[in-house]
Amino acid sequence: MSKNTTGRMRALHCGVSGGALALAMVFAGAASAQTAPAAAAPAAPADEVEAVVVTGFRASLANALDIKRRENDLVDVIKAQDIADFPDLNLAESLQRVPGVSIDRDGGEGRTITVRGLGPDFSVVRLNGLEALATTGGKDSSGGANRGRQFDFSIFASELFNSVTVRKSTSASNEEGSLGAIIDLQASRPFDFSGPALSAGAKIGWNDLSRKSDPRVTFLASNRWDTGIGEIGALISVAYAQRKTLEEGSSTGRWENPSVAFNSSTAFPCAGAAYNPVSGPPLTCTQIGTVTGGTSPTVAAAAGTANNLWHPRIPRYGRLQYDQKRLGVTGSLQWRPTERSTLSLDALVANFTNNRDETYLEVISFSRSNAGLPQTDVVNFTADTKGNLVKGTFDDVDARVEYRHDDLKTKFNQFTLTYDTKFGEAGHLNVVYGQSRSIQDNPVQTTFSFDRYDSDNYSYDYSADDKLPNFNYGFDPTNPANFTYSPSNALGDPSLLRLRPSKAVNTFKTFRADVDYEILNGFKLRYGGDYKEYGFHSWEQRLYSRNLAATGTTFTSEAGFALPAGVSVASVSRLITGFGRGLDLPAGVPTSWIAPDLDKLKTAIGYDCNCINANGDFRLSTLNQLGAVRAITEKDTAFYLQGDFDYDIFNIPVRGNIGVRWIKTEQSATGHYNSGAVTTAVSTPFGTLSESVPTDAVQTTSREYTNTLPALNVSAQPFDNFFVRFAAAKVMTRPQLQNLTPGYTAQSQSAQTLTRGNPDLNPMLANNLDLSFEWYPDKETLLSAGFFQKDIKSYIQTSAVAIPYSETGLPTSLLTNGNTVDTPFTVTTQINTPGGKLKGFELSAQRPFTFLPAPFDKFGAILNYTHVKSDIQYVIKNPTYTAAGVVPRVQTAPAVMLTQPLVNLSPDAFNATLYYENGPFKARISGSYRDPYLIQVAPSATNNNDVRIKEKTFNLDSQVSYQFDKFTVTLEAINLTDQEDSKVDDSVRMSSEEFVHFGRQFYLGVKWKF
Repeated sequence: MSKNTTGRMRALHCGVSGGALALAMVFAGAASAQTAPAAAAPAAPADEVEAVVVTGFRASLANALDIKRRENDLVDVIKAQDIADFPDLNLAESLQRVPGVSIDRDGGEGRTITVRGLGPDFSVVRLNGLEALATTGGKDSSGGANRGRQFDFSIFASELFNSVTVRKSTSASNEEGSLGAIIDLQASRPFDFSGPALSAGAKIGWNDLSRKSDPRVTFLASNRWDTGIGEIGALISVAYAQRKTLEEGSSTGRWENPSVAFNSSTAFPCAGAAYNPVSGPPLTCTQIGTVTGGTSPTVAAAAGTANNLWHPRIPRYGRLQYDQKRLGVTGSLQWRPTERSTLSLDALVANFTNNRDETYLEVISFSRSNAGLPQTDVVNFTADTKGNLVKGTFDDVDARVEYRHDDLKTKFNQFTLTYDTKFGEAGHLNVVYGQSRSIQDNPVQTTFSFDRYDSDNYSYDYSADDKLPNFNYGFDPTNPANFTYSPSNALGDPSLLRLRPSKAVNTFKTFRADVDYEILNGFKLRYGGDYKEYGFHSWEQRLYSRNLAATGTTFTSEAGFALPAGVSVASVSRLITGFGRGLDLPAGVPTSWIAPDLDKLKTAIGYDCNCINANGDFRLSTLNQLGAVRAITEKDTAFYLQGDFDYDIFNIPVRGNIGVRWIKTEQSATGHYNSGAVTTAVSTPFGTLSESVPTDAVQTTSREYTNTLPALNVSAQPFDNFFVRFAAAKVMTRPQLQNLTPGYTAQSQSAQTLTRGNPDLNPMLANNLDLSFEWYPDKETLLSAGFFQKDIKSYIQTSAVAIPYSETGLPTSLLTNGNTVDTPFTVTTQINTPGGKLKGFELSAQRPFTFLPAPFDKFGAILNYTHVKSDIQYVIKNPTYTAAGVVPRVQTAPAVMLTQPLVNLSPDAFNATLYYENGPFKARISGSYRDPYLIQVAPSATNNNDVRIKEKTFNLDSQVSYQFDKFTVTLEAINLTDQEDSKVDDSVRMSSEEFVHFGRQFYLGVKWKF
């Protein structure tokens, strides 16, 4: 900085008394901010006010503000005590306190973040300075397992890190990959402390829904020593937690009306001729059935059938049980051979298991194809004015109790070696090498079901409350005699056995070198580069889908066994009880039902043998899920040149940076598809069988592309403690991994349809502009307003395009049904499309109430609000061409577009914290709100609804603590309002898809510091 600027930006003095204050384990402000003894302090100049030393939570807030205003880029910072003193289960929940950041929860716990309306796919996360990717598995309605680039924060406890920095603008020296933000997570190092540090903590938690106790423990030890070869420091920190929770509520599996074309008022008779807007060809309909009597509906009366109304596909209540264990360990060794050089070795290891059990009492009739199946009889029904069949009584209904168990494990490790040195009079070199690995393993995913066929007098009622509907099953669901297991019933609709283990591995290797040198007074030249090598591979296994021909026995996929003689449903089931606590269920809704017992089924059937045994064919293979077998290697090479400036212009201090970054991306992607079948002989307990086994074909593609990304950041200080910042940059986000595979996931020769990835996708690009105003009246106060625009030039979305078979890349030997190389096939894939502009603003205020009279002067508040708006053109119906086989093809109808906001974008979001500090007593309460947002847009798996929506949420958390001499007692409360997770279908009808709650979480804890 220039001398003038330095004078205007005196460093804030905000040290923290004592040792390591929290579960996070570091002093706010670190060693450099230690307070000098009062007697040694020099007298303050006459024109300055002597600093008042603050401690605790207020000190960490002041320290974070000091870092924020000294940065050239637009950043927000959370310091260690700030993280530790919020009642957060993981880092995502800590980040929701940052302006512009909202989070999404899975199982009641924060998992991913959205920054300024841009979802997790658009952010880069760096651990200890290196980009990293950590993935977990989630429930299906929340997107399932993460196979993309998004970072799952649920893996890491917030206690492991001493600072979190959210970079909302970028400079040329920062890594590419983010349209939204770069999130820097930094673990503690021994040189952060002035001397020895030792701290430990323990908490016991309790959830008022699951009524289970949940322990959390933390530990940190650090020291530094002067030796003959320089100063050496060592640190280790550990965080361990267990959590057992319940998720209970209703769901529908989405609402469906296949007799109506999407986004059209034209009704089609449901007789196998409904038009599917995604792929184009006719489909068999998913009917409810024929009306047999009762009242007439209030809408669609002319149709004379309930099949012209929207109905729930799988109306049900269900319970999910989560059993989590989270272990994180960080370690750091530092060596400072001279005052000018430091060598650091950092390690981070995390193990996260999140086993999940799901059980449902449901009706499956309304979700089935009508091919060869008798239809449910609609005795009477009622429709609302939006075309929903909200109430009805039905005969010949098939009910099901379904149970699913998932073992979910994530192992993450990262090792980083950093050398930092000064050279010459004004030079600085930083060299980093690191590598990380994230393994997301789902070794067990098992689903069993017991069915009841042709049940009469079933009714549902969504008219009073579509979130908590009323169900009357017409039988006792707790009696095992009312259910059966049928591997192939008379309807050709078997009960369910599903085994689907999967695994994904992500690896990163990074080398980076950065040099800066002050070549002129007030001007620093920066240059450097980095090389990243990223690897990804995944697979999923399923029971064979094949033809078996032999004497007496035929096995089929996911239904190929019968219960052995003497084994009944009663002997392999258990009773689910106590459902509905905390839900205002309608009278008569069952709160108990039977469910398959996996341990008893293992004993009786041996389904987990991965073999053919006397009870069935339980062999697992990737051949039935070749689309999930993927491998991608990406090599990114980048160089940058940047100038940092700091001058007075017309007596106004102006600083910032300007530069350009050049990147080359090299990608190699491998995918798989079914290229036919071979007949082999297999030995079984029934003798030698002849089976037709799919064959695996492999496609590998390679490509490279380059991008040039300029960036500018300017910070001007026209008045003392008032800053005007401007930033402009061209930014990019690479395509998601699951979209890059060249493999095919499904094909239908009769319907001429294929589904595949697109290895030729280009990155998503945007031009970002930021303007902010920041006023720091004192070292603990901030008032700011920021305005931003992201002009998204390229977006990626799903589309279905008709192309000749010859252009699909598949061999002609697969052609059947009279198809030729010129036959148009509708290929569902991802394509680059024009984006749109995203605009918004942020308002933030942070202030201790020291200006008020006692006792109100001990209070303080942090407030921020974000408003974002963006519209994107989504392709929901692709162009229509002349009939298959006609060459040349002629487009007969244009594509149909739908304008909707960006997925994951909440127009309005805010969070607010009120805190109180009076000596050893501290208290905080914090609320976070976000508006509804889209989670999916047609045509992607929406059952002809235009969108799927996550409804608004408000989470309220609090903490109270009292500090004694060596320890602190804390009481924390999370989700005080028991916020529900609610999803709805369609932007107009807003039909309930899922409505669940998780209960309130409480923790009582003790922290020691020595």
